[in-house]
Amino acid sequence: MSPRIGVLALQGAVAEHARALTASGAEVRTVRRPAELDGLDGLVVPGGESTTMARLAAPVRMMEHIREAQHDGLALFGTCAGLILLAREVADPEALAGFPRIGGLDVVARRNGYGSQQDSFTEPLDIVGLEEPLEAVFIRAPVVEEVGAGVQVLAESRGIPVALRAGRILATSFHPELTDDHRLHRLFVEIARDA
Repeated sequence: MSPRIGVLALQGAVAEHARALTASGAEVRTVRRPAELDGLDGLVVPGGESTTMARLAAPVRMMEHIREAQHDGLALFGTCAGLILLAREVADPEALAGFPRIGGLDVVARRNGYGSQQDSFTEPLDIVGLEEPLEAVFIRAPVVEEVGAGVQVLAESRGIPVALRAGRILATSFHPELTDDHRLHRLFVEIARDA
């Protein structure tokens, strides 16, 4: 049976994630309201603007509902801004002040740590569990400054962790949905399937 995976559809690369998840064998639906979390095995929190997503989520307490669902076993995959929303701490939290995040991933992240849009780059990454390098797209990516003891670093770029796993949470600083290489989405589908 295919795992049921949602894509948080407040902002960001929603269609790209949905396409990659479908190609990876998941039953996919978009999620805008807390009730749409019901029955899901996993949820992708996409890249985009973490501040915009946090602000759009606040009126319906979406981040709190995702946190509760995660405690009940929902698998989470955060990419770029999604990683920021999952991080235990944000090193430059001013723009997010007063708006709940999901949390749950024991890392400290800094928003836009690699620079502006003009500093975007791609890079082949060796990722734990993948036989061949994966081409990673970094766009205004967050920098992970600290990693907790329970977090496995799956890949580094320039000596900085950029792909992480902690139990049923997967997170990347880059955008795996922007290429045709769906191996990380397949990994997440397997994580969600193992409920």
